[in-house]
Amino acid sequence: MSREKRRGGPVLLAGLGGFVLGAATVLVVVWAYGVRPAGVPAGEEAAPARGAPLAPGAPATPASPTAPGVRGRAGAAVPPGGGPSPGAGVPGAGTSGGSVAVPGAPPPVLADDVDTLVRRHLLLPVQGVQREQLRDSFSEGRAGHVHEALDILAARNTPVMAVEDGLLAKLFVSAQGGNTIYQFDPSTNYAYYYAHLERYADGLHEGDQLRRGQVIGYVGTSGNAPPNAPHLHFAIFRLTPEKQWWKGTPLDPYLVLTQP
Repeated sequence: MSREKRRGGPVLLAGLGGFVLGAATVLVVVWAYGVRPAGVPAGEEAAPARGAPLAPGAPATPASPTAPGVRGRAGAAVPPGGGPSPGAGVPGAGTSGGSVAVPGAPPPVLADDVDTLVRRHLLLPVQGVQREQLRDSFSEGRAGHVHEALDILAARNTPVMAVEDGLLAKLFVSAQGGNTIYQFDPSTNYAYYYAHLERYADGLHEGDQLRRGQVIGYVGTSGNAPPNAPHLHFAIFRLTPEKQWWKGTPLDPYLVLTQP
């Protein structure tokens, strides 16, 4: 009996020693590498939950004004200004010449908004251009983004007119759009964006109440427009509830301007 007790003693001590060694190993690993959430690779932090509050000092608004037209896939945008593809605005021109393929579909067309604007019979914004001369370039690719606008080719310094009454919300100069105008419609539900202007009309100021057909600028190639292809880059977007002049959901101007 005493021999069996002595024989079990070393076994028990060996088991306790192994347990202590294993626990020590785990503690060393945790201390050295830290504890990460499941599924997060080594060297990466877990992303903050959607809707989490901003860190102290983080900006609540974009660092620079942005607008529909040249959009990131996360919904952020910069002022539009992609140049036209060859044949843009020319009757019978093809839709694929010069376009850059962009993965992903363009933002969905909001049918009710398009119908609302069609019933207003907006004025074509470039003097002398007829509906038959327009070509839909809304879904075409530009360098790294979807166009989300209508390019209307015309001779340099052709007058650009307000498509309807409304507030001149912003005169803005950007590297992409050049000399640009943001106009709100009378309901302030929509914004009209005119870009690549050669210059503004004399006496134009932010806060002006524009009238339908009023000359507000002139066709040009300011911004990143090709210097040999003067045109108006015209965009329409539905404003957010905050009514920020640079932010909204793009609508296809071609669908609005070509309906009888």
